[in-house]
Amino acid sequence: MKRVVIFGATGTVGAGALLECLDHPAISEVICVLRHPTGRSHPRLREVIHPNFNDFAPLASELSGVDGCLWAIGVPQTGRSEQQYTQITHDYAVAAIRVLREQSPGCCFVFISGAGADETETSNTLWARVKGRAENAVLDAGFARAVIFRPGAIVAKRGIKHSVRLYGLSSLLAPLMRPFGMATSTVEIGRAMIAAVLGKSVGEPGQVRFDSAGINRLAMACPVEGERED
Repeated sequence: MKRVVIFGATGTVGAGALLECLDHPAISEVICVLRHPTGRSHPRLREVIHPNFNDFAPLASELSGVDGCLWAIGVPQTGRSEQQYTQITHDYAVAAIRVLREQSPGCCFVFISGAGADETETSNTLWARVKGRAENAVLDAGFARAVIFRPGAIVAKRGIKHSVRLYGLSSLLAPLMRPFGMATSTVEIGRAMIAAVLGKSVGEPGQVRFDSAGINRLAMACPVEGERED
């Protein structure tokens, strides 16, 4: 049985991951670190309200003995300065890494990035450069395992709505993009996250970055008993 912590559970991807974790029998407890409650209730769900995402040191005891960290905090670059976007995309993750690395070094850290992120950190596009920098911080942190997901179009399922209108519009193209490995869903991302925490693998040995097609394959390695209607 695994204990997981989710950052970003009120967002589209994080909410999807939360639902899949609560459904999966291998997950014994889900800790959500939030600024505001999700409004959900479940025997295996525990919400920790924490307003300062620049410093997670006060949550050291809460983050001790965690088997998996599912990082789903993300915002569009539009309308934000480089400093603001870097703080949310990179700095918050680094702040969590500092505490988790000390309290739960054996955990699997799953980071939601995006298609087109640049791990060389040299892109002229701000979001790609900063996402790549955040990816590298996760991979270099020294966790037992770290995995990067780079989804393209994401279809929101199970009653979840896209919090960003542009992402919702792009999901309309998902049926056309899926045959080319460029689309996935909140259900598949959630299940793929669980598969990563459970140590399942697909693709190349030691692979750490997964595009939409890779996410979908990994999700298939983590089915839920008694498949439900999405």
